[in-house]
Amino acid sequence: MILPKILYTISNTLKKHKAKMIIVGGATRDYFLELPSKDYDIEVYGLGDIQKIEEVLLEFGSVNFVGKSFGILKFVHNGDEYDFSFPRVETKVGKGHKGFDVKLNGNLDFKMASMRRDFSINAIGYDIEEKCFLDPFGGLEDIEKKQLRHIDNETFTQDPLRVYRAMQFCARFSFSLAKDTFKLCQKMVYSGMLEELPKERVYAEWRKLMLKSSKPSKGFELMRELAIIERYFPELHALIGVPQSIKWHPEGDVWVHTMMTIDEMSYLCKIESCCIYEEKQILKFLFVALCHDFGKAVSTTIEPNGTIRSIGHEHTGVALTKQFMYRLMDEHDFIEGLLPLIEHHLKPSQFYADNSSNKAILKLATRVNIKELTLVSKADFLGRTTDEALTRNYKAGDWLLKKASSLNVETKPIKRLLQGRDLINLGLSPSPKFKTMLDEVYDLQLDGAITTYEEALEYAKKNYIN
Repeated sequence: MILPKILYTISNTLKKHKAKMIIVGGATRDYFLELPSKDYDIEVYGLGDIQKIEEVLLEFGSVNFVGKSFGILKFVHNGDEYDFSFPRVETKVGKGHKGFDVKLNGNLDFKMASMRRDFSINAIGYDIEEKCFLDPFGGLEDIEKKQLRHIDNETFTQDPLRVYRAMQFCARFSFSLAKDTFKLCQKMVYSGMLEELPKERVYAEWRKLMLKSSKPSKGFELMRELAIIERYFPELHALIGVPQSIKWHPEGDVWVHTMMTIDEMSYLCKIESCCIYEEKQILKFLFVALCHDFGKAVSTTIEPNGTIRSIGHEHTGVALTKQFMYRLMDEHDFIEGLLPLIEHHLKPSQFYADNSSNKAILKLATRVNIKELTLVSKADFLGRTTDEALTRNYKAGDWLLKKASSLNVETKPIKRLLQGRDLINLGLSPSPKFKTMLDEVYDLQLDGAITTYEEALEYAKKNYIN
């Protein structure tokens, strides 16, 4: 295992104090999974006092206590950060992730110190001086088997968040959940243990699932199997079993389509787009893909002849999306940013089928970012098994994007010719009527009846000046 040079330097210094450094956590796991890793967590064994680690680290960089009660030091060297910690034993004494009694003990052996970890694959260590891996709980074998297995029943159940961690790890690494671990997680769900988790911690695991897995559906399917979806996320659970027209959705019910859509969105954002989007944008698109058909749970009807319709589901899904998202987070602006994409996600296909006018496209651009909308609609289109979808050629999206680009409204609406200051310059006093006046002129602008600033000003003079 090749490590940054500074870690070897620090290790040699600690060796003089009869201490040793062991790389723990994600770095060693990711080494065997052949995944890149920039984060290094180091446990230091053989010292009686954590202050000694601080003294050594200060010789080479800056040090901050970020988790003093947990014995964690953040070391910064040449802009790179490393977490150093003392071996510790944690005992659950109260609810929540802070309800632990922590005892630091530099003389613990590696196996005993690793008992507090969640899964065997996260309990693999690397002894820098001995240049060997430590695997007290069979993590390497589990990696070989591609399974996620917990270490200890008692320590695992001390933090219910580990159920969500199991979900996102299985999705990220394409692992299966070991039978005993599945049963234990299921028991924790049924007993209500997950209810003590604050939404911020749950959302953090969802975020990792969305951003770090190529097929987020694997995590959602596991949450469904563990009854997490049924118990805590009714908007998602309501999609299971909702029928769809076989003409447009031969793949199955709304849940199946939603899972296919979120996987397609993940592919479009992270692979096909060559990562041109920032994480926050990708997260927005993924949540839109997850929520885009929430409305079908309340808007789907089956006519006497067997025809299945979901008229207006794009509108009924907006309120359901809001209540779902606020259960996960409190980021108002982020949540509001999802809603126009959900409300208008059918528009590209509808506009293409109707060969809609430039005016309609110009008006659409005032309500939603058309470039983002076509991406959402493309994922929706590809998340099914129709013959057309299997060609992966979304003609409607290409058509709308081309038309919007020619009108210069691909990412934003056309600029208003008339502004409030223009009305003031005409001698009008600011009032609530300004909005009505400006909107009227803008509508004429979108219709093509007004095309220049001079025409807009003349219209205002004629209609608003007594």
